[in-house]
Amino acid sequence: MEELLNISAVERETGLSKDVLRIWERRYGFPRPGRDDNAERQYAADDVAKLRAIKRLMDTGLRPGKLIRQSLEDLNALAEKRSHPPRDAQAPAIEREVLGLLRSHDAPGLQGALGGALLRQGVQRFVVETMAPLNRAVGEAWMRGELQIFEEHFYTELVQAVLRGALGAFPRQSGLPRVLLATVPGESHALGLLMAETLFASEGAQCLSLGPQTPLDDIRRAVQAFKAHVVALSFSSAFPLRQAGDALASLRRQLPAAIALWAGGEHLRRLRKTLAGVRFVLELTDALEALKEWRAQEADGKR
Repeated sequence: MEELLNISAVERETGLSKDVLRIWERRYGFPRPGRDDNAERQYAADDVAKLRAIKRLMDTGLRPGKLIRQSLEDLNALAEKRSHPPRDAQAPAIEREVLGLLRSHDAPGLQGALGGALLRQGVQRFVVETMAPLNRAVGEAWMRGELQIFEEHFYTELVQAVLRGALGAFPRQSGLPRVLLATVPGESHALGLLMAETLFASEGAQCLSLGPQTPLDDIRRAVQAFKAHVVALSFSSAFPLRQAGDALASLRRQLPAAIALWAGGEHLRRLRKTLAGVRFVLELTDALEALKEWRAQEADGKR
């Protein structure tokens, strides 16, 4: 009997949120899940494979409406044309090493490789020059089917443990600005948030993390309680762009104008011209630049 996946498993397998899966079902007639005895959606393996291929192509800039009616074979062929060349030969040594260790399930070796890179490079270089491209490499390998979902999850958990260890090594920061970090409801991916927190803390900012899936009203209350100067939100590529825009617009209206609102995520590029009062941090280096500019403006205001 064919193994069927529920909607939560499909969300984990494909990187597409439950809301997106339901919207596509209504709008495009795909996917077409069955129902179990409790009327819960059940997805066939073929549909999940097609969803993964569509997500892979969306990450290259294509829109789902042009992809959904194509066959899995055509989608995979198109993805191969648009994707980066195979990275095994050209990738930096750390990427080849980490992917190899993940495939061989060498947990101590993987932890040693990441910890060694952190010690050699220092926190900022490790996050910007190693972690960011390494995350993309692991994500691409997963989308190509070269890594299993549990391997990608293990990598993410181990990276987060390494970064938390680096954060714990910093002295307790009391410098400015006070940065409140969170993700909005429905956004469960927290790695980008932790990477930003590590960078801000390395520059002496006081970081206050609420973690993933924080209601907007709780963010507003936390800003008041902690007297935060900046709210920094992180959005993964799996999070629907329109939903991200709505959340940012709503939170901007709820926050005093003096509170800076920063939104991190490469795929937010298309929102930059539509949301006033939001600073878009499309690359990790932009986060450091935003911090530098905030401090310069604060210094100017005190003169």
